[in-house]
Amino acid sequence: MPQLKRLKYLLLFILLISASIRCGVAVYVQRQLDQQPERTYVIEGDADGYWKLAQQILRGEEYSIYTPPRRVLRMPGFPVLLAGAMSVVGEGHFGVRLVLALLGVLACYVVYLLGKELVNESIGLIAAALVAVSPAMAGFSVLFLSETAFAVTMLISLWVLVKLSKVEYGACDQFKGTLFSILAGISLAIAFYVRPSWLLILPLAVVILVFSAKGNRIAAMQRAFLMCLGFSMMLVPWVYRNYQVTNHFVPTTLWAGPSLYDGLNPQATGDSNMIFFDQENVLKTMSEYEMNQHYTKRAIKYARENPGHVFRLMGAKLLRYWKPWPNAVQFQKFWMIFAVSVIFIPVMCFAIYGAWVSRDQYLLLLITLGPVIYFSLIHLIFVSSLRYRLPAEYSLYILSAVGIYHMFFNRLTEKRSILGQ
Repeated sequence: MPQLKRLKYLLLFILLISASIRCGVAVYVQRQLDQQPERTYVIEGDADGYWKLAQQILRGEEYSIYTPPRRVLRMPGFPVLLAGAMSVVGEGHFGVRLVLALLGVLACYVVYLLGKELVNESIGLIAAALVAVSPAMAGFSVLFLSETAFAVTMLISLWVLVKLSKVEYGACDQFKGTLFSILAGISLAIAFYVRPSWLLILPLAVVILVFSAKGNRIAAMQRAFLMCLGFSMMLVPWVYRNYQVTNHFVPTTLWAGPSLYDGLNPQATGDSNMIFFDQENVLKTMSEYEMNQHYTKRAIKYARENPGHVFRLMGAKLLRYWKPWPNAVQFQKFWMIFAVSVIFIPVMCFAIYGAWVSRDQYLLLLITLGPVIYFSLIHLIFVSSLRYRLPAEYSLYILSAVGIYHMFFNRLTEKRSILGQ
């Protein structure tokens, strides 16, 4: 019992450190922006879009921005979260940043839960501590960007999937299996509502669930069906709403086409440069749906005709994705580069070691390495940066915690055992 209490106090201490760092970052960011009247956001375009959509939701107005109206520009998950924060603390930027800071603390806690479920409580605590002091995670948690919100929802969906994988197929566990199957679908859908690229995880989870259930394929297929049912039911309101405003079946958004062309065009470098969208102004003559189709076709056509450039772009995008420090110009201060790198590089080394010592633990490797590899592959096509890697780092830190534990704590235990003998 005393040991259990100590662990709980340690977790509370880690969460308090996480909260202190993130609230401090919120104060710093807001002060910096207040001293620059010409700037409202750290990363202007995306943040402004999310903020305006949140205001539309809060005021009960149409979910759209810009002229002509863009009705299916963004998934509603993060704008709904911002609108909820605004309804509690008002529309002041600083108050909302503090709410988002608490969301960052929640991410830290869910990492603990996932690490505890995958390995043990010690691993969960180490992983949570790493997340708590990560400069990149703390910094992004107070920005009006979806990275931290997606990390929380993604981690919850992974936790539910791990819980489901541990439920036996016996008759006594039928209710539990049914419950976690439906919850898995719901949690995957909630994460999808924040970031649509999470959509492909559903079919991947179904395939893994069915093919890993040796001797229980029928029961596994039933669970897979329930998972898909839970996901689909959550998706119905968004798909129905999109059909009402576009007369087309749109399960995600109508921004995938321009995003794809942003990553695959003659001037593409791997970084985002949407200037072509404003210059061409195709929405003057096309509907939002037609515009999305237009850019999707152009991107595919360019990729087919220029495989050499596409291959070089993949290398550039891979480098941007795995670069230890941020790529954006506003983050190129020496102290920022140093702060992010001094945490990320050792953590990656520990993750590699953790993967080696856990090489026979397939579920652990799948949950910790899977997301970061998944997004790495996606952003070989779309534009790439640290922002797209960051949410996947949360689960990766669990593997880093395994490496740290085996390198230090495990050896310390062995030495104490030898001395005791």
